[in-house]
Amino acid sequence: MDYHPMRLLVLDVDGTLTDGGIYMGPDGEVCKRFSARDGLGLKLLQTAGVELAILTGRRSRIVENRAAELGITRVVQGVAGKPAALRALAEEAGVPLAETGYMGDDLNDLAAMSLCGVRACPADAAPEVRAICQFVSDLPGGQGAVRQFCEVWLRAAGRWERVSPRPVTAQ
Repeated sequence: MDYHPMRLLVLDVDGTLTDGGIYMGPDGEVCKRFSARDGLGLKLLQTAGVELAILTGRRSRIVENRAAELGITRVVQGVAGKPAALRALAEEAGVPLAETGYMGDDLNDLAAMSLCGVRACPADAAPEVRAICQFVSDLPGGQGAVRQFCEVWLRAAGRWERVSPRPVTAQ
């Protein structure tokens, strides 16, 4: 991946931060599976100064909890029109769309993604999404694809050495 400036990364949830499975009980959604590795990758991006946001078509208290755990304060849920919501997020953050990244996986992400300067997706994304992305992970959604993107972008930006933890040496 060639370096493209990115000050804001907007993330889809189902199929990107999760494996896309929706586990339903008699009272509605009961759980989602997130990757701890993706979480660490996102924390490294934050350390490098990249702001994060979540933009999802579904509503879930689980997403609110995961966002809070990761320190993501910009969370927009239950959105049918992702392009307008993306524009509002970027404007609120004071970041031009050319310096906004988007990682998504399916057709409902396509229009919003096409507005962004940095586009990424998991390996199992829809073919139409993969076709417009500068970065296509070789990992599926919810299984380290986000982490892989974070690391590749940080290396391309020359920031990996500054933000990645180093082993402690014995003295």
